[in-house]
Amino acid sequence: MPQIVIHQAKAENPQSLVALCPFDAIECIDGVLSINSGCRMCRLCIKNGQSGVFEYVEDTRPSVDKSLWRGVAVFADQTGGQIHPVTWELLGKAAELAAKIKQPVYCLLAGHNVAAAASGILEYGPDEVYVYDLPELEHFRIEPYAAVFEDFINKVKPSVVLVGGTSIGRSLAPRVAARFRTGLTADCTMLDIRPDTDLDQIRPAYGGNIMAHINTPNHRPQFATVRYKIFSAPEKVAVPNGRIISCGIDQAKLASAIKVLEVKPKRREVGIEEAEVIVVAGRGLKKREDLDMIRELAVALDGRVASTRSLIEAGWTEPKQQIGLSGRTVKPKLIITCGVSGAIQFVAGMNNSELIVAINEDEKAPIFKTAHIGIVGDMYQIIPALINKIRDYKAAGHGNPAGCLQACGGKA
Repeated sequence: MPQIVIHQAKAENPQSLVALCPFDAIECIDGVLSINSGCRMCRLCIKNGQSGVFEYVEDTRPSVDKSLWRGVAVFADQTGGQIHPVTWELLGKAAELAAKIKQPVYCLLAGHNVAAAASGILEYGPDEVYVYDLPELEHFRIEPYAAVFEDFINKVKPSVVLVGGTSIGRSLAPRVAARFRTGLTADCTMLDIRPDTDLDQIRPAYGGNIMAHINTPNHRPQFATVRYKIFSAPEKVAVPNGRIISCGIDQAKLASAIKVLEVKPKRREVGIEEAEVIVVAGRGLKKREDLDMIRELAVALDGRVASTRSLIEAGWTEPKQQIGLSGRTVKPKLIITCGVSGAIQFVAGMNNSELIVAINEDEKAPIFKTAHIGIVGDMYQIIPALINKIRDYKAAGHGNPAGCLQACGGKA
């Protein structure tokens, strides 16, 4: 960080210089000047003080030979040999980024008995899949997985590393980034890359009120985590051209203080992230019982019910149903918001949906800026009518919810 340097020998009357700082950051003890933590780097001491006493000094920034770091790498998030679908989305984005700088796409797979999973990864187009297939990696433990990740980076030297924003990814990525003393941007919503291989990492900040653009120009590799359902998975490659590279590592590096005594599989629940149709209840609902109307609409569309944060805080819905920055990110084929104002924190969690329908009494509600179809009016009249229309439409032999809504007369 930059700092203010004091040249004591040039200070003719040190005590008089204390008053230069409006933040009381200049101290004089026994005739020796110093700068305390109150300094705001405003440089008024340099501007108004005695010539040559105060000097603003920039730190020398580290540099990196970017030519030594090539390619975009994706960490394959897997449990029991099953690859998390966020991996496919990241491989699609990695291919897009790599094409811009004409560099390869790598994938790291760590686990035990994961040969079949490695072959499946090739179908999504990476140039090389590095596989660490070891008994010590059968269950996720942070120490051996971090060691393997570090070993992979030292071997391959990728310029960019993408990790899914899952429980495993969020645990692993910061630890590995720290080992390389490089930056990590969490929960990116957009990624781009410059010709010099600097990664543009874009994510909401300050509660979603701004979009922060983050760069790591002086360090490699560049780490970013991305939530599930932010990007689109690519089509499978009919004839994969990539290759699988089996890797080994010093057994001593796989030591862990954690011992897995037993694994009890949790019953898998299909979350709102997997739903193709979602109906969202917002602050516009008058009472808890009105959720029955939202559920009825969701059932008519073979969809799932979600909500905004306000209903979670009221205790009307469960946290796993929340959409937004502090909830889940979704990308369904159809999403209907009912009484949702459209705060940016909510919109960030659903704005990639294929068809967005908004129902709100306030024609100036921000949600209408995001919606493809906007319906201005009382949802207590609109939703029952919509349910009847959908039932009639489906009874006539039609099954596409998006086509159903368009047939109902919605206007963009």
